[in-house]
Amino acid sequence: MSRLVSRSCLSLSLALSLLALAIAPALAQTADGAANANPATKPKQLVMISFDGAHDNALWQKSREMAARNGAHFTYFLSCTFLMNKEMKKAYQAPHQKPGRSNIGFAQSDDEIRERLGNIWHAHLEGHDISSHACGHFDGRQWSEADWSDEYATFHRTLKNAWKGVDLEEPKGWQDLVDHGIHGFRAPYLSATAGSDMIAAEKKAGFTYDASLVTKGPTMPVEEGGIIRFGLPLIPEGPRDRPIVGMDYNLFVRHSKGEEDKADSKEFEDRAYRAFKSAFDKQYAGDRIPLQLGFHFVEMNGGAYWRALDRLVSDVCHRQDVACVSYSEAIPVIKARGKLQGTPASGL
Repeated sequence: MSRLVSRSCLSLSLALSLLALAIAPALAQTADGAANANPATKPKQLVMISFDGAHDNALWQKSREMAARNGAHFTYFLSCTFLMNKEMKKAYQAPHQKPGRSNIGFAQSDDEIRERLGNIWHAHLEGHDISSHACGHFDGRQWSEADWSDEYATFHRTLKNAWKGVDLEEPKGWQDLVDHGIHGFRAPYLSATAGSDMIAAEKKAGFTYDASLVTKGPTMPVEEGGIIRFGLPLIPEGPRDRPIVGMDYNLFVRHSKGEEDKADSKEFEDRAYRAFKSAFDKQYAGDRIPLQLGFHFVEMNGGAYWRALDRLVSDVCHRQDVACVSYSEAIPVIKARGKLQGTPASGL
């Protein structure tokens, strides 16, 4: 008999789904308002928050609650090995790797996968963007188009069979999400130098946008090979305003050399928040180029960067001239503004 997702997860999911239904019209109005803004006034400031890996179930729920409180939609770049149990991992083989290998591991139990599937599905129902981060988190900068296509196919196949693999009855609409609703990709390690082979494979796999670039500051996306390409920006941070990629892991490495330091967690939180808020303020007061920030489902340095994120989202997302949206929601707004360019962005 099919097993059910845990009662607590479903209770939270129901509550958040109702909140999502309540805020959806406001988000739609936000997007329309940005697209149809009077040319004499500034467009809405877009803010795109994304998460790589999307595995820890507690952080799935924490991020969904954060979004619901603040009328925001996020983008989740999912790594598919977190939907593979010990049996499934034996069949997984990434390009040029031995079978059963993953740089980020696999799910630890079927129950963990069941709860994760519930979070993914209800996040989708709440209006968040479910996107791909491939599977085993390997650096694909030397991969061929065929290698990328193979990894994308594994991601698609894993999601197609995910509920059945853990003896759950899948919700109506899951197959449509997997086949037609996953629009974006971010390469592990931001391997934007993979270049044309990766882009060609993305196009064949049905992706419409890529978020693997790093840019010298907030920039508009560009179109390359039929794929809209976004980049996480370098933003000033710290006492000397040295540029750093707007992502929690990069801050973790700078602040504590990649070693967990809970004693200085509040200092790191404050530094991160100042960097995020300063980057936001510059665009908000200026040309209103979309601001992109990236995070992981790991609370580094005692949760410093998630707390800084919560402070930023709570501060800016309620403003009438700000829209905290997913990448998929941002694209039509940017296109309507006539800001989408046709040459590759500056990758670093």
